[in-house]
Amino acid sequence: MDKKLTIINIVLVLVAIFLAYKVYDSISQPVKFANEKTAREIKIVQNLKDIRSTQVLFKQSYNRYTANFDSLIEYIRSGELAIVNIIPDPNDTTFTKTINDTVGYVKVIDSLFKDRTNFNLETLRYIPFTNNQEFEIEAGYITRGGMNIPVFEAKAPYKTYLNGLDPQRIRNAVAEQEAVNKYPGIKVGSMNEASIDGNWENL
Repeated sequence: MDKKLTIINIVLVLVAIFLAYKVYDSISQPVKFANEKTAREIKIVQNLKDIRSTQVLFKQSYNRYTANFDSLIEYIRSGELAIVNIIPDPNDTTFTKTINDTVGYVKVIDSLFKDRTNFNLETLRYIPFTNNQEFEIEAGYITRGGMNIPVFEAKAPYKTYLNGLDPQRIRNAVAEQEAVNKYPGIKVGSMNEASIDGNWENL
């Protein structure tokens, strides 16, 4: 009889341990997913900020954005920006006019990334935590007030950069965004409005 009770007690202890583990796992898994999602998005947002900064300068040079990473990277590598000295026009008695004097040029890569010791130009196009999958990038024009306004958009979907995590939680994250008509992922810019905001800035 004692032997049977011992066996029963051991089984009950094992069941209790198993149930405790399941409770712990059910609590910890969402936290682990959220933490990993956040960690990945920090790096992705930095890439998108770099893309945005470069697109802004590209537009200053060419009055348009580009949907081609080769063009964008070449612009970073070899493009130059004018250094302009702005001084008041000595002949203007209203003190409203200025004279713009170009005094030199600086490389785009030095202007944007000189102080970034970990910046790698060749990986700008790739979404972190993926097998070298590129950001989805578009560029074009929208019409506002009879004018053609340049726009661009670069984005990384959840399904791409969360790959390898819990598939059901990825599906849930996508469904949550789609339910409120938001992009299921991280993006910057817009092909529908003249905005260069990132959707992480509107959270």
